[in-house]
Amino acid sequence: MNTSLSNDELIAAAAAVLHPHRVGDRLFGNVGATLVTEAGNHYSGVCLDTGSGTGFCAEAAAIGAMVTAREYRIAKIVAVWRREEDGALHVLPPCGRCREFIRQVDWANIDTEVVLGRGRSATLAELLPAHEWPSPLDPPTA
Repeated sequence: MNTSLSNDELIAAAAAVLHPHRVGDRLFGNVGATLVTEAGNHYSGVCLDTGSGTGFCAEAAAIGAMVTAREYRIAKIVAVWRREEDGALHVLPPCGRCREFIRQVDWANIDTEVVLGRGRSATLAELLPAHEWPSPLDPPTA
């Protein structure tokens, strides 16, 4: 399997799942995410903006599909949003909750490549710099 998709290819895959749908004042599917696992499999998902904080981000939907398939290691991930007014496509960095979610699915995901644009990526560790468990303030007493 190919785990070395270009940023453009991954962005295009995420854009392909964008199908915004309004339900009252809420909008579903206006952010899409695609990830590629270390095994080379691709999973996509969209966001669900619901009331009372019960919705979730596109990255979480893609990760849910991945975990359903019994995979946990993410090689590369991207999320995109298309502006309604002019159709401009934007790459969105993962929110703090998604950064932590990616990390907690598998500790090795701290090395996941997060696409931030056509020619720009960062590791999850760079986006989540204080990810290690802290050292004690005082040495333990015997």
